[in-house]
Amino acid sequence: MKKTQKFTIWLLPLVVLGGLFYPILGYLVIGMMVFLLILSLFKGRYWCWYLCPRGSFLDILLSKISKNKSVPAIFSNKRFRWTIFSLFMAFVVFRVVQTGGNLIAIGWVFVSMCILTTIISIVLGVATKHRCWCMICPMGTLQDKLSKMTNLKKKQ
Repeated sequence: MKKTQKFTIWLLPLVVLGGLFYPILGYLVIGMMVFLLILSLFKGRYWCWYLCPRGSFLDILLSKISKNKSVPAIFSNKRFRWTIFSLFMAFVVFRVVQTGGNLIAIGWVFVSMCILTTIISIVLGVATKHRCWCMICPMGTLQDKLSKMTNLKKKQ
């Protein structure tokens, strides 16, 4: 376990459970997304491996019950990963637009997406490897792309 995971693991239940009662906690998800995207410009997927609350949960708890089976090969496919990214982002935008600008409802959109992706990560992590979700995580996919773009700029 990484030292940072002892702290960041608590952010997941804060949003997933606390968000059920205080949807405004969904704004923590937005803040984390902004921070991780900025960080990815300098450190690649550092967020994923050291700071991600869900990654901490998967490493600390889910790894103990994972079947540790091979991950479906399609999860490594870039086209598949970008399809997942596009579907999730379209769904989030659609739901945010549906809120009509209600700030509490927008917070709930992000809480509910955190709940949904946590459920998916648990199902995938138990059935295969504990970090299976990380291979198709929409934010991880975007971080990977951003870090490669900045690395290309540095080389030129």
